[in-house]
Amino acid sequence: MYLINARYYKGFGIHSPFVFYLVRELFWESHPFYAFEKIDAARRMLLRNKQRVNVDTLGMPSVVSGNKKSIRKLTAQGSIPDKYGKLIFRLVNKLECHNILELGTGTGMATLYMALPSSRAKIFSIDGNEALQRVAASLFEMTDVGNVTLRNGSFKEYLPSVLDEMEFLDFAFLDGDHQYQNTMQYFEMCLKKSHNNSVFVFDDIHWSPDMEKAWHEISHHPDVTVSMDLYRIGIVFFRKECTRQHYVVRY
Repeated sequence: MYLINARYYKGFGIHSPFVFYLVRELFWESHPFYAFEKIDAARRMLLRNKQRVNVDTLGMPSVVSGNKKSIRKLTAQGSIPDKYGKLIFRLVNKLECHNILELGTGTGMATLYMALPSSRAKIFSIDGNEALQRVAASLFEMTDVGNVTLRNGSFKEYLPSVLDEMEFLDFAFLDGDHQYQNTMQYFEMCLKKSHNNSVFVFDDIHWSPDMEKAWHEISHHPDVTVSMDLYRIGIVFFRKECTRQHYVVRY
């Protein structure tokens, strides 16, 4: 269904200057950032790691089968694919996002794409799995990433206090709990800290009927002016200068 509806390949047919720039220039940018070498090395390291950890979480993750999995399998199955991670990196970099929230640290791969564009950025990352956060913390140490603050516990427990620490929210990456009601609740909470230039990214938007429903409501929320469906991820913007429109983009 996604491939049938995807129309805006490399910007063709887009009239909004902002969205055209995103799709035509940012989505397909090929600049070889030095940080990508670090991230590629980190991914390779995780893919060699045979350590098994308990995968129980406090939400509904996208990888749910079995009580224990190896780090390499979790990385291969659950970590954000490289092309989407690089897109997140470019969004954070080009839109100068410095106040960043992540729900669902996992092994820390997605976190690297948000933390490495600028050492001045401050990232809060929450996850309910202590073992995985230890893996992520080691990954950040190895890659000299010092701008990530980890919180171990449920999103419902820590999200209010983390948002209280943030004056506003430039960028949010919501993953780690794929339940409709919870996804909508976290979105509404984050919305209170959003501003005109904020960017919210949702992972696994077509993973389940719950996520399909949540994505549909979020992309049609009155505060959202531009929404973009890239199949794996959904991106929403709140720019009042943009004409309200939903884009299904082949990426």
